[in-house]
Amino acid sequence: MVRFAVPPVSNPGPSANSPFVSAIAIIPARYQSSRLPGKALADICGRPMIEHVYRRAAAARSIASVIVATDDERIHRVVRAFGGESRMTSSSHQSGTDRIAEVAAGLTCTVVVNVQGDEPLIEPAMIDEAVAPFLVDSSLMMSTLRRRIDDDADRQNPNVTKVVVDRDDFALYFSRAPVPFARANCPPAPAWRHVGLYVYRRDCLLRLAGLPPTDMERSEALEQLRALEHGIRIKAVETSFDSIGVDTPQDLERVRIALAARGGGLPGEPATARTGVAGR
Repeated sequence: MVRFAVPPVSNPGPSANSPFVSAIAIIPARYQSSRLPGKALADICGRPMIEHVYRRAAAARSIASVIVATDDERIHRVVRAFGGESRMTSSSHQSGTDRIAEVAAGLTCTVVVNVQGDEPLIEPAMIDEAVAPFLVDSSLMMSTLRRRIDDDADRQNPNVTKVVVDRDDFALYFSRAPVPFARANCPPAPAWRHVGLYVYRRDCLLRLAGLPPTDMERSEALEQLRALEHGIRIKAVETSFDSIGVDTPQDLERVRIALAARGGGLPGEPATARTGVAGR
């Protein structure tokens, strides 16, 4: 078992003056991955990737607590070893949404944040940005993030999901296609990359997990389209932050280099805590 000389994870959550304090982050984590098996436990600067994600989520001011939802005992044990909270879930889930919904069904929080387990560079402020609309809109059911696309290669890349929004920043559509289409001799509209961080009102998450897949969802292979097809509005908050999702060995090396350049640490962590190295 890998152990790290770091203190247990804790977060006092939002201040007592905050009108909203019941946001819980859940990180779905599987061991199996078609392109990078075991990536949740991959070493990054002496710690498993799942720990980087966990501690960054815990550093968000809007988050009261963090839970890893996994179907793998190895991930469960490692999370417990670094002081995190982990829940074992069914191995039959077809998506991360289904996995976090299983955990959320047993919680009493108002809002659930789905933090991807392969985003070890996620900024805590990104989570706060996505949660913020729930503080002022009691009718809001779901939110996510978007970042402006400046490189046309990203716009054309089907692995980069695009989102089109209305004037109130609600998503109109998500697509792998280069939307919105720019007709010749017409001024192009802004293009936005979808950042896969989701915030749900708990009841909305449980409802969504119980709905069958939809035609657009299957066609684009984008699960968030299920919400739109069933009339659930998604607030798409603009962010200036970026991150690197780890899907391939090449992505993993990019993250290692990026974190090493920052000293390999975590938000708010003293340098003396960075001891112990997990084998690759």
